[in-house]
Amino acid sequence: MLKLHIANKNYSSWSLRPWVLMTQLGIPFEETLNQFTEDSNFKAFSPTGLVPCLVDGDTVVWESLAIVEYLAEQYPQVWPSDKDARAWARSATSEMHANFSALRNECPMSIGIRIKLHTMTPALEKDVARINELWEQGLERFGGSFLAGPEFTAVDAFYAPVCFRAQSFGLALSPEAEAYKTHILNLPSMQDWYEAGLKETFRDVPHEDEILALGQLTADLRAR
Repeated sequence: MLKLHIANKNYSSWSLRPWVLMTQLGIPFEETLNQFTEDSNFKAFSPTGLVPCLVDGDTVVWESLAIVEYLAEQYPQVWPSDKDARAWARSATSEMHANFSALRNECPMSIGIRIKLHTMTPALEKDVARINELWEQGLERFGGSFLAGPEFTAVDAFYAPVCFRAQSFGLALSPEAEAYKTHILNLPSMQDWYEAGLKETFRDVPHEDEILALGQLTADLRAR
């Protein structure tokens, strides 16, 4: 059986991508959660020492985009069946993988908190505007209720962490993008991830300090 190595669900946006894709599509896999600690040895299973990492027998696949493409060779439903939708989905997925640095840096993933940002930098405003544009475009062009059509595919998995970030940091989304965010957050797979993340008691101090420097903590829903 496929084995997926991930890290803490409260923090690890990269882990969420293949996890929610495989869970939502019913692809069988064994989850191995590796907690962030100072003495963590992720190199024991991942060539880069990073997660996620997929192990299929003797085959090891790292990087979330590579994992998605590996899965697509066995499970074609990973990408939309329509050629145009598939091309758009691949482009939007690649854009998410390579860009949106302001969103990542200024809204780090921590699913159990609510933060009021001190300020919205121009770079973050630009990233949020692009998210709105992309989501509206996909929903309108391919008819919804997911970004590239009626079925959940890899492009939705790649933007799933953005939905958590928007919830945690109160990012302003257009009505269409807000409805999509709510739709994704209400998926059973996303609810399962969220509930598991809230139960985690581990705190990565540098990550926590970084978030508190960015804004005012208005709620912490995580277990103590």
